[in-house]
Amino acid sequence: MSSQLRNSLLLSPAILGAAVGLMAPAKAAEIGSQPFQIQSPAVQIQPSNRGGLPHVAEKKSGLPTAMRVASVDLSDAQETAAVDALDQVTSVSQLTDVRPTDWAFQALQSLVERYGCIVGYPDKTYRGNRALSRYEFAAGVNACLDRINELLAAATADLVKKEDLAILQKLQEEFASELVTLRGRVDALEARTATLEKQQFSTTTKLNGEVVFALAGVATGDDAFGNRVSRNTVLGDRVRLNFDTSFTGEDLLRTRFQAGNLNIFSSITGTPEGDLRFNADSGNAVGIDALLYQFPLGERTTVTLEANAGATDDFIPTINPFLDGDGGSGALTHFGTRNPIYYLLGGSGIGISHAFSEQLELGLGYLADNGTGAANLPFNGNGLFNGPYGAIAQLTFKPFDSLTIGATYIHSYKTDFSTAGSTGSNRANFVTATGLPFSTNAFGLGASFTIAPQIVLNGSVGYTRARSIGSGFRGDADIWNWSVGLAFPDLLKKGSIAGIIVGMEPKVTEVDGNLSALLSEDPDTSLHIEGFYQFQLSDNIAITPGLIYLTAPDHNDANDGILIGVIRTTFTF
Repeated sequence: MSSQLRNSLLLSPAILGAAVGLMAPAKAAEIGSQPFQIQSPAVQIQPSNRGGLPHVAEKKSGLPTAMRVASVDLSDAQETAAVDALDQVTSVSQLTDVRPTDWAFQALQSLVERYGCIVGYPDKTYRGNRALSRYEFAAGVNACLDRINELLAAATADLVKKEDLAILQKLQEEFASELVTLRGRVDALEARTATLEKQQFSTTTKLNGEVVFALAGVATGDDAFGNRVSRNTVLGDRVRLNFDTSFTGEDLLRTRFQAGNLNIFSSITGTPEGDLRFNADSGNAVGIDALLYQFPLGERTTVTLEANAGATDDFIPTINPFLDGDGGSGALTHFGTRNPIYYLLGGSGIGISHAFSEQLELGLGYLADNGTGAANLPFNGNGLFNGPYGAIAQLTFKPFDSLTIGATYIHSYKTDFSTAGSTGSNRANFVTATGLPFSTNAFGLGASFTIAPQIVLNGSVGYTRARSIGSGFRGDADIWNWSVGLAFPDLLKKGSIAGIIVGMEPKVTEVDGNLSALLSEDPDTSLHIEGFYQFQLSDNIAITPGLIYLTAPDHNDANDGILIGVIRTTFTF
């Protein structure tokens, strides 16, 4: 009899497995957050770190995912608690959500009290109406078979009754249609997965875009030469389309097309101070604005290859999370967006970031630019290593969640603050002002501190030492800048943000050597004062009114302050 019974059980694992998760009328329910406990002398299932469910290996680009089983080591205290929870449930009456009137009560009572192979959850619930995962099904069958094999080996096979087998037979027959339906769904899913794997473009490339419309104008003030500024109001746009492609699920190939028709305000104010970040004047002709490839090198290192118009924020954080939206969101101006020293380099090159830990990250980069956004001129004095370039190193430290600090060093050649942006006085843009080549060393310190969930304090300071290497005009120039900003995320509405920035755009504070014949110190100090409120109208539309006020434009008290008004509307998809 024992041999016959054992053979029947081994030939029908689905019959035993069907009793694992079914004890009330079958219906799909939400999967519980605690791991299902199965007890057997030969099997102990540890809780998984994601709710006891099969893990899903996630991939960033929507690629088909592969299921895997993962386990975690438990601490002694956790193991003790788990064992105690299992030991406490020795009778079906201890399960709080099982009633004697339940149609499967007797079957569950046999499994729990006679065989001890299906116990329940640590909170003394069984959750008989929830969906059953394939892993729980397999674990339950395995535990029950091991327990019955042990009973057979101990010559106690008489504990297994024919009535139990009859109940399991009934369960199998009653849920035959559900099993057939489930098999059909699995087959359909496998077919769909195979199709997605073949269609690589649709599964690896995503399109996202941003359209900025801006109504802007100068309300009052003098230009850098003491003349009244024209009060023209303009309506401009900047359109960006990003094609983001991933080949492995962890890398990124970005191709960005851009068009725009908003000219820089410095063309009428005579000073780079206050220029808007979303300026893009191509007559709305479409061009490739950015082309980069980013991929991981190990678990902690990321490499970024910049083919065109590369910027430091592609691989180095600018320590200004709520204000740095690259023109489409956050601050309105180049100066308000980030520390001006970041604009000392841009173009083609390479960037590397390495995270030593969650608190400490190092970023390194080298970008070369020949005035076209890329080091693509093969003529004498140009290219990656002969023409204008900039190298950056930044150590970002996050001692705790609310504080981020960044220390930055930049070495550049033949570049100034107009290379990747437009900030500072005319004198501070020394290469443009003199036409001489300069070797530059810049140092920056930035910090962002979350005072409260809706109040974030930002600050930065930058010092640039520019040395002229032009024949006959040798000398050094000291240039300083600083800013303090307050951001108010989720002000009045979720997703909205208000910001206030006060600071001094790059200013020449000292010039020595023969360079003083071509470049002089800025006579006074101009303050940049900027305020905006970005109202998130919907998930895809934001309207941002703002004002920029420049005292003593171009660091010259002889000039009346300039007031610039902006209404920016941003559409994203």
